[in-house]
Amino acid sequence: MTETVTPPTATDEPRRVNSRMRRLWYRDLDHYPPSKTRYRLLALVVLCSVVMYYQQYVAGSVSTSILAYYQMSFRFYLTVVVVSSVAGAVASLVASIADRIGRANIVVVGLLVVGLVTCFGVPNATTKLSYAIALCAVGFFEGMVLVATPALVRDFSPQERRGAAMGFWTLGPVLGSLMVSLVASTTLDHLPRWQDQFRIAGAVGLSVFVLALFCLRELAPRIRDQIMTSLRERVLAEVRARGMQVEEALKRPFRQMLGFNTIIPSLGVGLYLLFYLSAVGFFVIYFVSVFGFSQAQANGLGNWFWSADAVAVVAVGVISDKLRVRKPFMVLGGVCAVAMGVVFAGLATRPHTSYATFIVVIMVMSAARGVAYAPWMAAYTETLESRNPALVATGLAIWGWTLRLVAAAAFLIVPFIVPSATPVADFGAHASKLQAEYPSQIATLKLIDKATLTRLQANVRDPKAIMAATQQIALATGVSPGVAVADLLAASKIPPADRKFLAAHGREVLQARAVAPKEWQRWWYVCVAGEILFLPTIFLLVGRWKRSSALRDEQEHDERVNAEFEGLSSSDQYIEGVRN
Repeated sequence: MTETVTPPTATDEPRRVNSRMRRLWYRDLDHYPPSKTRYRLLALVVLCSVVMYYQQYVAGSVSTSILAYYQMSFRFYLTVVVVSSVAGAVASLVASIADRIGRANIVVVGLLVVGLVTCFGVPNATTKLSYAIALCAVGFFEGMVLVATPALVRDFSPQERRGAAMGFWTLGPVLGSLMVSLVASTTLDHLPRWQDQFRIAGAVGLSVFVLALFCLRELAPRIRDQIMTSLRERVLAEVRARGMQVEEALKRPFRQMLGFNTIIPSLGVGLYLLFYLSAVGFFVIYFVSVFGFSQAQANGLGNWFWSADAVAVVAVGVISDKLRVRKPFMVLGGVCAVAMGVVFAGLATRPHTSYATFIVVIMVMSAARGVAYAPWMAAYTETLESRNPALVATGLAIWGWTLRLVAAAAFLIVPFIVPSATPVADFGAHASKLQAEYPSQIATLKLIDKATLTRLQANVRDPKAIMAATQQIALATGVSPGVAVADLLAASKIPPADRKFLAAHGREVLQARAVAPKEWQRWWYVCVAGEILFLPTIFLLVGRWKRSSALRDEQEHDERVNAEFEGLSSSDQYIEGVRN
């Protein structure tokens, strides 16, 4: 008997189109995906996180150029960073709705907006105010993605593999920072315009947005709102999901998730990350202003910093899963980070420290940070699950909010701890340019006191000022009055605008550069203090200290799971379908 095939009708095509359009917004997976699909989704989430942080951090690679382009003061620059961080903190709280509406669409929309602003908005900003508004928009949507992406990683990773999964997620900010340093250090020499760095980052972001738009999926609420210790429990998760009342689990979300073991560890890790936040925001300014490195060289140091971090977070995440413990790694990494932070701070007052020395120190320091951070993220998500697995995104919103507020507070106090950074960042680049153009003339001007210089600036023919300046030059150098007059005459050939700048800011920059090393050292010690305060907060997280205790807990859990499996009906077609 021949089977009759019904040809498609005119109404079938719109239905297919509507179905495809629905898939761009309704992304729920009704079954826990097989391993290959799960790995692809996890890789996509990590990729989204990488490009999001790449776009957010790109400003740090060309910060000195941005300051010069907009004639923006260092204090205004920091104010923009603070406001952007506060916007991210607000967005983190808003992103707690991911427990109700899902995580994937938040990531997709965030990628679109940030990509457009980075590629087109920031490069075309004509004033420092429009630039600030664009950066705050990036900070807001990054704050939402900061919550949604680790929530997705948690959903697709059972606890026994959570360390590795969070290690890969931590590659987001790490590889994002590495991309910033790598692209800047290799392209700044032939793409000197700072806007090009934003265009490159924005184009990459929009490309990943297209990929996420069509490929990113997430677990249905009834499946993700459970604790899953191992992959073998995915069948049980789907069976339990049939009887779950999701709305009941989502009531009063912040009241359920706000607790001593969620807020204090979040604050502790925020303080622990002060070195990381400073590396993102200030490494280029620090190495350029204190050690005289170029922007490309400073970004090259960033390549080593982030590479070491990237290797550490993944390797330690995998090892912590194998050993079934997190806390010993947090303590080990924290203690090593404190020790290397002290070493790094000590180098601030050693101006002849070699580039190679900095590479070694920052690599060890960064690796130590990674040793603690990946296990911390795994333990924190497990702590959230112990309170309510249906509200993990809300718990991560508390973490994201706290982290952004710590960042805002840090950037607020930097100008008070490092006041020299303001004149060096504001006027240092132009002063260095003039120093290169008029080295001998500026050396002569340094010998003249400020009052005399001011009188000469007002009237270059003032006889009393000329006499005083000549005497000061002759006294300082031991030359004859005739030679001193010739030196003063040569210095007067500097263009009036440049002389005015040197008279107004030359000494200020010199004095700031003289005290900058000690002030930056003081800030690095503040970062070390944050790492020390992080250590006691480790004890508030769930998890065992000893492998033997963790294995005993795992054995007891497996016995409960086996008992639950035995209670399932082997004739249940639904269960058999899931198993197959």
